[in-house]
Order: sequence, then C-alpha cells, then structure tokens
Amino acid sequence: MASANSTTNLTRTAWSWVARVDRVVIPFLRRVAVPILRVSLGVVFVWFGLLKIFEVSPVSELVARTVYWIDPDLIVPVLGAFEVTVGVLLLLGRALRLTLFLFLLQMLGTFLTFIVLPDVTFRDGNPFLLTVEGEFVVKNLVLIAAAMVVGTTVGRDKAARRAAR
Repeated sequence: MASANSTTNLTRTAWSWVARVDRVVIPFLRRVAVPILRVSLGVVFVWFGLLKIFEVSPVSELVARTVYWIDPDLIVPVLGAFEVTVGVLLLLGRALRLTLFLFLLQMLGTFLTFIVLPDVTFRDGNPFLLTVEGEFVVKNLVLIAAAMVVGTTVGRDKAARRAAR
C-alpha cells in the first residue's frame, strides 16, 4: 500500500507543479501570443513582398503563370509592393480591419493556382496528391487562420479604453 501512496503523492506533486507553471505561463501567453502572431505575419509578408520587388522570389514564375493575363514584369513587383504594405501595416498594428481584409484578398488569390494551374499544383490530377507548389499554397490556410486570430483583437483596445472611462 505504501507504493500506491507514494505514486499518488508523486502524481499530485507533479500536477501541482504543472498547475503552478500554468498560472504563470498561460496569462503571459494570453498577453503576448496574438501580438507575436500579428508581427510574425507582418514579417512574412514584408519578406516575401521584398523578394518579389527585388526579383529574387522563388514563386515569381508561379505568380506570372497564374495571373497570365497581366504582364509578369508588372504583376510580380506590384504584388510584392502590396504584400510589403500589408506586412508593414501588420507590424504597426494599424488599420487592422482594412489590413486583414487586404491580407485575406491576397491569400485567397493564391488559391487561383489550383484553378488556373492544376497540373502544377496536383500530381497526376489528383487533388489529394499535392506538388511542392500545391503544398506552398495549401499552407496559406494556416496563415488565414492566424489572421483570423489576429482579427479577434480588432476594436479590443478601444473597448477597453471606453470601459476605463
């Protein structure tokens, strides 16, 4: 019976330690996680946009082939400038409603590749067998979900200031 008691005590001690860590870590994460997510999205957008502007993006050809009706010498750098603008606005945390709307438009545009270039995004025409390009586009679902989380903070600061008055 002593063995059962020592195991129970050890389990309680472990869970007690976990609860103490949670009391510190979880409030910290609640304060910083969404701002870090917003800044991370901004960094990615600025980075990818600059690659397009400076004509060193590995997806420039994919963009040009997807939006084939617009001159690639125009669309790729313009898309890059658009991404840099969205990224900077995310980094600054300004005009988030507009910024997230523009973000969503750009993200949805990436899915055009599945319609315009299915032979490039799917292996053997099978939508369950993605190519590297297909995987590159599908991962944008995670970026869209991240933007949705950031969107939950829109207006929060104004509401808090009003409540404080």
